[in-house]
Order: sequence, then C-alpha cells, then structure tokens
Amino acid sequence: MTLRSVIRGSGSALPARAVSNAELAKMVDTTDEWIVERTGIRNRYIAGEGETTGTLATEAARRALDAAGIEASSIDLIVLGTASPDQTFPATATIVQNALGCRGGIAFDVAAVCSGFLYALGTADALLRTGAAKRALVIGAETMSRLLDWEDRTTCVLFGDGAGAIVLEAVEVDENDPEAPGILMTRLHADGAHGELLHMDGGPSTTGTVGKLRMKGREVFRHAVVNLASVLEEVLGATGHAAVDIDWVVPHQANARILDATARKLGLPEEKVVVTVDRHANTSAASVPLAFDAAVRDGRIKPGHLVMFEAMGGGFTWGASLVRI
Repeated sequence: MTLRSVIRGSGSALPARAVSNAELAKMVDTTDEWIVERTGIRNRYIAGEGETTGTLATEAARRALDAAGIEASSIDLIVLGTASPDQTFPATATIVQNALGCRGGIAFDVAAVCSGFLYALGTADALLRTGAAKRALVIGAETMSRLLDWEDRTTCVLFGDGAGAIVLEAVEVDENDPEAPGILMTRLHADGAHGELLHMDGGPSTTGTVGKLRMKGREVFRHAVVNLASVLEEVLGATGHAAVDIDWVVPHQANARILDATARKLGLPEEKVVVTVDRHANTSAASVPLAFDAAVRDGRIKPGHLVMFEAMGGGFTWGASLVRI
C-alpha cells in the first residue's frame, strides 16, 4: 500500500459580468474576427466591484467542498496559485481559509503565473504524501483584468477572470493496481532566462506599483508548444503510459492554436482535449481547474479516467500532472 493524493471534488466560480468580443471591440481597436482567428476566444468574464481573487477562490472552494461532501473544518492545507492576489500580503490563501472557517492549518500562495495551479497541485501532493496534512484545497484564482493595459489590444483581448478548486485527500491505495485513483506523477520546470517575454512591468520592490502585463506573443507561442510537449512526454515516460492511454488532456487555456499544436505534436486527437478558452479566455492559474470542473460537471470526465493536466506561464514556468480520477 502507498499514500496517494486523490481528487474528491471540484468547483469553479466566474464573475457576474461576461464580456463578448463585440463588446470589447467598442473599447479597443479590434474585431471579433481578429480575436477568434488568432486565439479562439469569443468571451471572457471580468470581475466587478466586490469581486476579487479571494472572493472567487472562496466560492470555487465552497463548490468543491460541496461536490466532495466534505466539511471545510476538515481541510488542513490550502495552496492557492495566483498572479493577482488580493494584497501583497497576507496570502490570499489565508483570506480563503478565514472565509471558510478552517483556521489553524497550512495556507499559502504560489506565484507561477499560468502554471500556478500545477505548481500548487505538486506542492499539495508532496505535503499530503509526507503526512503534513490529510485534506487539501488546491485553488487557481485570478483577476487578470486588473493587471492589463486596456489600450494594448495584443494582450487585453486574451485574458479573463475566474477561479477553480479541487479537494485532495491522502488515501492509502494499492500501488500495484493500475486503476487505483490519485496523482500518479507531477513534473515542474522553470527557466528564468525568458522572463522578459511574458512579465509585469512593475513590482513592490522595483517600481512600488503593480505594473501592467507585457507579452511577446509569437515567442511565447513557440516556447509553449515545445515545452508542453516535452513535459507531457516526460510524465508519460516516467509513469509507463503512452499518449493513447490518456482519456482527457486538461490544458492551460491560453490560445486555441497552442492547444491544437501541442495535441498534434503528441499525436493526441482533438476530441480528447478539454477546451474552454472560447468561453473563459486565458484565466492564468485558474484556467486548468476551471476547465477540469467544467468537464467533470458536464459528464465528460468520469471516475476511473486518466487525465493529464498541463500548463505554461511567465517565468517561464511549466509542468504537467497525470491523475487517475
């Protein structure tokens, strides 16, 4: 027998306001056709007054707990991936912890931008397997709209706000059972040499401001396809699986063209890839858990399925995780 982190439930949350490409075209020099052709995005959600990364994360966490049938009081670990925290400190994870009423356990944020949920997942899994905690909330939550330059049409059309969460529980399973549930393998990477390709042009220690998001899209696209395909192959090789074994790939929802190119590179059929970028745009650390929850709730992802999570973000950071649901 071995201790493994098993997903017990998932949840997500979106702001009240949906913004279509047509509405965005009234704000910046762009068109619905231009956005769809280059990104696949048709809609995004933008946080309004009273909606923050913390409130969205809390709502997603509550829905995940409901789906799991687990009381918040039993959660002793919260790891929250975000690039847009409510405050510089305290960590937004502690805000969620307080709102849920499960004070006293471990709670902290992870800053890995679009890979934030994968980094949070890997960190929570490691803590659960060492016995440091028994039940965890792993959350990706963002209000990216508050980091955008709304006069830069090359970036402001790409992003949206939202949150997704899963409940993880440390469970003893038979490691020789190929159908045993839980996280099988996570691999994480970073390469700071490419930080200037996707970054914020401000920060507390440099400019004393939050700054705005800046991106060189063509270069990011090229690195994304190579890095994601590489880490997916790495995880498959380490677990002894092949691409044909995967039931679903739940990727970071950055750009429909990146999703297509990565799937082709691995020889994965497009019908195995969960796509929500058209509805949600790029929600950074929230995009993987948002897409996962959507596919669970519409019945595509079922118990027993083999699911691959993958993401790449600024830093660069990237990673993948193979999970038996």
